[in-house]
Amino acid sequence: MSVAEILETTQYLTFKLEDEVFALDIAKVREVLEYTTVTKVPRTPDFMCGVINLRGGVVPVVNMRLKFGMPDAEKTVNTCIIIVEVNLDGETTVLGALADSVQEVMDLEPDRIEPAPKIGTRLRTDFIKGMGKHDNKFIMILDIDKVFSADEMAMVQDTGASALI
Repeated sequence: MSVAEILETTQYLTFKLEDEVFALDIAKVREVLEYTTVTKVPRTPDFMCGVINLRGGVVPVVNMRLKFGMPDAEKTVNTCIIIVEVNLDGETTVLGALADSVQEVMDLEPDRIEPAPKIGTRLRTDFIKGMGKHDNKFIMILDIDKVFSADEMAMVQDTGASALI
């Protein structure tokens, strides 16, 4: 989805990683959980924290800081897990996104969203839906369906499945 396709006011859940503010379409967010113990699964990529038990179901948890190339951080009282639905090739996967803190749910008008920056051809920015403007600051609006590659999503799904064994 491009900025041109955002024709109506949309609600976004904003969260922080380091000093940066990111946003997810609220329609993709199931719930926000306090940080809980995450069971590490062997032989997974660094950005995979492991899995949690969510009402009897196994949910893989991804450290968004590591996924975006940021240094890991100590967990605080604000650290949370955002439960999201990710669609890839018509299949929906539920996963947890570890964030430093959740900020707020906000409405963003289409005229307050700029296209994602073009940073050359070697850097992937297709997972950035746009740059929202709020209080003279930019908020990176993520397309959660494009944050992970097909291989990474297969690994996330395998992590959840292998935890059941």
